[in-house]
Amino acid sequence: MKKVTGWERWRYTFDNVMAKGTISLIGGLALVSGLFILVMAALVIAIGLSPADGPWDFPEAVWETLMRTLDTGTVGADKVWFFRLVMLFITFWEIFVITTLIGLLGSGIDGKLQELRKGRSRVIETNHVVILGWSLQIFTLLSELVLANANLPHSCIVILSDMDKVEMDDTIKERLGRNRTRIVCRTGNTSDIDDLAMVGVQTARSIIVLNPQTDSSDIQLIKTLLTIVNLPREEQQLYHIVAQVHSPKTLPIVKLIGGNQVETLLTNDLISRIMVQTCRQSGLSAVYMKLLDFEGNGIYFQKESALQGKTYGEILLAYANAAVMGIKQSDGIIYLNPESAKVLQPGDEIILIAEDDNTAQMIGSAAQEINQGAIVTRPFLPPVAEKTLILGWNHHVPQTIKQLDKYVAANSLVTVVAQFPQGSEILANQCQSLVNQQVTYRQGDPTEQETLESLDIQQYDHLLVLCNEGLHPEQADAQTLVTLLQLRDITDRITSRDVASQNSFQLIVAEILDVRNQALAQVARPDDFVISEQIISRLLAQVAEQKSLNQVFNYLFSPEQAEVYLKPIGNYVKIGESVNFSTLVTAARNQGESAIGYRLKVHAGNATKNYGVVINPHKSNQIAFRESDRLIVVADS
Repeated sequence: MKKVTGWERWRYTFDNVMAKGTISLIGGLALVSGLFILVMAALVIAIGLSPADGPWDFPEAVWETLMRTLDTGTVGADKVWFFRLVMLFITFWEIFVITTLIGLLGSGIDGKLQELRKGRSRVIETNHVVILGWSLQIFTLLSELVLANANLPHSCIVILSDMDKVEMDDTIKERLGRNRTRIVCRTGNTSDIDDLAMVGVQTARSIIVLNPQTDSSDIQLIKTLLTIVNLPREEQQLYHIVAQVHSPKTLPIVKLIGGNQVETLLTNDLISRIMVQTCRQSGLSAVYMKLLDFEGNGIYFQKESALQGKTYGEILLAYANAAVMGIKQSDGIIYLNPESAKVLQPGDEIILIAEDDNTAQMIGSAAQEINQGAIVTRPFLPPVAEKTLILGWNHHVPQTIKQLDKYVAANSLVTVVAQFPQGSEILANQCQSLVNQQVTYRQGDPTEQETLESLDIQQYDHLLVLCNEGLHPEQADAQTLVTLLQLRDITDRITSRDVASQNSFQLIVAEILDVRNQALAQVARPDDFVISEQIISRLLAQVAEQKSLNQVFNYLFSPEQAEVYLKPIGNYVKIGESVNFSTLVTAARNQGESAIGYRLKVHAGNATKNYGVVINPHKSNQIAFRESDRLIVVADS
């Protein structure tokens, strides 16, 4: 082995010191400069150099040498030529040193700025909301969280994703503008324990885990949850985590990891349920949007000691400005639209719709006046077979068809038309257990008029246009818009030449990915929209603010539980007769339902009036309805 020389050892030590960064470089440069000043001062004294005004002692020599290193103009005052040459050499040397020092400082400051722009500094926050991941949903999610935190001083939302911090900041500013709530972005790995500690998950009020649809999305989610629960929570509190899950098989694993610390949203299943419910009831998506929006009415839990011992039927009329829809027992069990005789026990909470959690007011006698003469009861009509047409393909199709099977009557038919060669095979494998409907598949392009013309559109009760998830959201929405325009043109031509078809019920529902394209889609006049990403974002925000809401929404979106329905107003009160909302609540309770609002058909196409949907009207409001209007109820069927 070759012997290490002293020069090599010195070079190795020098390299290690320089590799430590700007501070080490500046420190080394300062040390060399200090030694140089001391040596030159000693040399001046040793050889007897002195300026014209007399000799220096050593401290004075050190000071004067230092001044000539910092100010080159000092040399101009020297008088003795040999002395001038020595001082000039000192000045030249220090010009080199100072120039290098300025370069190092500039480089160090620039490097620090670049490091800050990378978003790797620690977040010092408490009681904040942490969002892990990035997807198209994040803009709606942020908007809702900003509304929810509007009354909280010093509120903060922290985002951790693998995107560049500057890009995240610029995109959020462009889409949302400036907000009272601070939005802090950091770049990192959502399953890295150091990165999660960096964004303060241990002190966060709630944690939202976004989970974009990929082949390994649920695997990444599991890693993230494992990392979070292994970080010790401050003050021994439980985590409040809200996570998107795509596969039902992942749910037991998530439960095993987080227990009751994690609230899961089974995204694919939820979207399928919402699509099915909406395609059978025009205006339902607008109802859901109002219930999930922090601006206006929302769902709250309220303890009311004055109502303990009262029945649910009595509680329905207890509030002037809040719509009651259920009861949460003291043991955590939730009942939506329970039986009228159910009694509110001590510790139970009332589930109601109100403008805020502290605005519900007990009702007055004027609002409680019931117009019994206006109340009617229509006989129950047995369900009839339905025909549904699904245009387009995405991974929700099989699940949507299976959910639809739980709602339709026997001998119903669903037809799928899409440009997907494997569609027939997938439907045959995944839809074998259908009970009430048959499935047929036709391969074709739903954006082509020739394909749509060949389908005999007027035979279908419901038309559902799905987005192509394999495309960019803008391109997928563009294809949806083209299909909608073609459909509207065909149906307009059919109704113009066939008077009988003008009264037929044919509901066109379109799935939109980007909420910004909703205004464009309105040109094609669909009966309803399902903006899936927006609905999921609002659900995430709601559950992040109120954990118990997850169970409420799971019930509302489930065919086995009480759901939201829009039913003909003529089933409850006489058409054209002015009634207050207390009368409507009473009429709905007579049929075992909980009324929460109504929809006016005259405003169905007006976005500024929420497409005619009115949630939680004041109990004293008087209104005369038309035959086409609907009462919004929470009911079992």
